[in-house]
Amino acid sequence: MGFLDVLRRPDIGQGVREYEETEGAVLLDVRTPREYREGHIPGSKNVPLQELERVAAVAANKDTPLFVYCHSGARSRQAADALRRMGYLQIKNIGGIAAYTGKVEFV
Repeated sequence: MGFLDVLRRPDIGQGVREYEETEGAVLLDVRTPREYREGHIPGSKNVPLQELERVAAVAANKDTPLFVYCHSGARSRQAADALRRMGYLQIKNIGGIAAYTGKVEFV
């Protein structure tokens, strides 16, 4: 990994495509419930970063592939680290919805 790789943000569009192609995967939105209601990626589950211990409700198996996003990528990075510490094995931080150009749902 080079110096500039640290500055490169994940491609959320590519991450969503990978999620859609991964059997049994969960798309995890770690923003607040209010942010989630204001627009989220279809099929995503909302488990706010502050309540991450509730993730077992959507992914009881620690081997479940988790694709994590937030608004800009900062909280999803924190969530991915926390999920690893919780014992989850397949985690991908796909970045922030602010850079997403695909379909969005509103609740």
